[in-house]
Amino acid sequence: MKTPTDLKILRLIYKLYYEEFKNFSKEAGVENGRKSKIFVPIDCKLIARELNVDADIVFGRLYYDMQERFGYTRQDGSKVAFYTPIAGELNRCINFPMLASVLAGLEEENSKAQWAIYLSLCATVVSIIAIVVTWVTKG
Repeated sequence: MKTPTDLKILRLIYKLYYEEFKNFSKEAGVENGRKSKIFVPIDCKLIARELNVDADIVFGRLYYDMQERFGYTRQDGSKVAFYTPIAGELNRCINFPMLASVLAGLEEENSKAQWAIYLSLCATVVSIIAIVVTWVTKG
Protein backbone atom coordinates (compact mmCIF):
# COMPACT_ATOMS: atom_id res chain seq x y z
CA MET A 1 0.00 0.00 0.00
CA LYS A 2 1.34 3.42 -0.97
CA THR A 3 1.53 6.11 1.71
CA PRO A 4 -0.51 9.19 0.75
CA THR A 5 1.48 12.31 -0.11
CA ASP A 6 1.18 15.60 1.75
CA LEU A 7 -0.57 16.96 -1.33
CA LYS A 8 -3.16 14.18 -1.31
CA ILE A 9 -3.84 14.52 2.44
CA LEU A 10 -4.16 18.30 2.35
CA ARG A 11 -6.32 18.28 -0.81
CA LEU A 12 -8.73 15.90 0.89
CA ILE A 13 -8.87 17.96 4.10
CA TYR A 14 -9.50 21.09 2.03
CA LYS A 15 -12.26 19.35 0.07
CA LEU A 16 -13.95 17.91 3.18
CA TYR A 17 -13.77 21.00 5.41
CA TYR A 18 -13.77 24.08 3.14
CA GLU A 19 -17.54 24.65 3.47
CA GLU A 20 -17.31 24.41 7.26
CA PHE A 21 -14.50 26.97 7.24
CA LYS A 22 -16.30 29.29 4.82
CA ASN A 23 -19.65 29.19 6.63
CA PHE A 24 -18.31 30.26 10.03
CA SER A 25 -20.12 33.35 11.32
CA LYS A 26 -19.72 35.59 14.36
CA GLU A 27 -23.33 36.77 14.14
CA ALA A 28 -25.41 36.46 17.30
CA GLY A 29 -27.56 33.34 17.35
CA VAL A 30 -25.52 31.53 14.70
CA GLU A 31 -24.28 28.16 15.94
CA ASN A 32 -20.92 27.36 14.37
CA GLY A 33 -19.89 24.49 16.59
CA ARG A 34 -16.45 26.02 17.13
CA LYS A 35 -14.83 29.06 18.71
CA SER A 36 -12.59 30.32 15.93
CA LYS A 37 -12.92 30.63 12.17
CA ILE A 38 -9.34 29.75 11.30
CA PHE A 39 -9.06 26.59 13.41
CA VAL A 40 -11.30 23.89 11.97
CA PRO A 41 -11.64 20.56 13.82
CA ILE A 42 -10.90 17.60 11.57
CA ASP A 43 -11.56 13.89 11.96
CA CYS A 44 -8.41 11.85 11.23
CA LYS A 45 -10.44 8.63 11.13
CA LEU A 46 -12.69 10.00 8.37
CA ILE A 47 -9.70 11.27 6.39
CA ALA A 48 -7.89 7.94 6.85
CA ARG A 49 -10.93 5.99 5.61
CA GLU A 50 -11.06 8.18 2.49
CA LEU A 51 -7.33 7.57 1.91
CA ASN A 52 -7.54 3.87 2.81
CA VAL A 53 -4.88 4.11 5.54
CA ASP A 54 -4.80 3.81 9.33
CA ALA A 55 -5.92 6.95 11.22
CA ASP A 56 -2.61 7.09 13.11
CA ILE A 57 -0.80 7.56 9.79
CA VAL A 58 -2.86 10.67 9.07
CA PHE A 59 -2.50 11.94 12.64
CA GLY A 60 1.24 11.32 12.63
CA ARG A 61 1.77 13.09 9.32
CA LEU A 62 -0.20 16.12 10.50
CA TYR A 63 1.08 16.31 14.08
CA TYR A 64 4.65 15.02 13.97
CA ASP A 65 5.61 16.05 10.44
CA MET A 66 3.53 18.91 9.05
CA GLN A 67 3.09 20.73 12.37
CA GLU A 68 6.88 20.73 12.74
CA ARG A 69 7.44 21.98 9.18
CA PHE A 70 4.65 24.52 8.84
CA GLY A 71 3.92 25.68 12.39
CA TYR A 72 6.24 28.43 13.57
CA THR A 73 7.15 30.76 16.42
CA ARG A 74 6.89 34.53 15.99
CA GLN A 75 9.59 36.94 17.18
CA ASP A 76 7.51 37.75 20.28
CA GLY A 77 7.55 34.05 21.24
CA SER A 78 3.93 33.30 20.36
CA LYS A 79 3.35 30.14 18.38
CA VAL A 80 1.34 29.78 15.18
CA ALA A 81 0.07 26.22 14.96
CA PHE A 82 -0.64 24.25 11.81
CA TYR A 83 -2.36 21.34 13.61
CA THR A 84 -3.15 21.56 17.30
CA PRO A 85 -5.59 20.76 20.10
CA ILE A 86 -7.93 23.67 20.90
CA ALA A 87 -9.67 23.93 24.28
CA GLY A 88 -13.31 22.93 24.00
CA GLU A 89 -12.92 21.12 20.68
CA LEU A 90 -13.38 17.36 20.50
CA ASN A 91 -10.88 16.87 17.67
CA ARG A 92 -7.56 18.54 16.97
CA CYS A 93 -7.84 21.51 14.67
CA ILE A 94 -6.12 22.54 11.46
CA ASN A 95 -5.21 26.16 10.78
CA PHE A 96 -7.29 26.34 7.61
CA PRO A 97 -5.82 29.50 6.02
CA MET A 98 -2.32 28.07 6.58
CA LEU A 99 -3.45 24.75 5.09
CA ALA A 100 -4.73 26.64 2.01
CA SER A 101 -1.38 28.40 1.67
CA VAL A 102 0.66 25.20 2.06
CA LEU A 103 -1.67 23.39 -0.35
CA ALA A 104 -1.26 26.15 -2.96
CA GLY A 105 2.53 25.85 -2.67
CA LEU A 106 2.44 22.06 -3.01
CA GLU A 107 0.12 22.28 -6.01
CA GLU A 108 2.44 24.81 -7.66
CA GLU A 109 5.45 22.53 -7.08
CA ASN A 110 3.49 19.58 -8.44
CA SER A 111 2.46 21.55 -11.52
CA LYS A 112 6.08 22.54 -12.23
CA ALA A 113 7.22 18.93 -11.83
CA GLN A 114 4.51 17.70 -14.19
CA TRP A 115 5.47 20.28 -16.81
CA ALA A 116 9.10 19.19 -16.56
CA ILE A 117 8.05 15.57 -17.06
CA TYR A 118 5.88 16.45 -20.07
CA LEU A 119 8.64 18.52 -21.66
CA SER A 120 11.16 15.72 -21.10
CA LEU A 121 8.75 13.24 -22.64
CA CYS A 122 8.26 15.49 -25.68
CA ALA A 123 12.03 15.90 -26.07
CA THR A 124 12.45 12.12 -25.90
CA VAL A 125 9.77 11.59 -28.56
CA VAL A 126 11.39 14.20 -30.85
CA SER A 127 14.77 12.51 -30.37
CA ILE A 128 13.36 9.08 -31.21
CA ILE A 129 11.63 10.48 -34.31
CA ALA A 130 14.90 12.13 -35.40
CA ILE A 131 16.79 8.85 -34.96
CA VAL A 132 14.16 6.91 -36.91
CA VAL A 133 14.09 9.50 -39.73
CA THR A 134 17.90 9.48 -39.93
CA TRP A 135 17.98 5.68 -39.98
CA VAL A 136 15.25 5.43 -42.66
CA THR A 137 16.79 8.09 -44.95
CA LYS A 138 20.27 6.51 -44.78
CA GLY A 139 18.97 3.00 -45.26
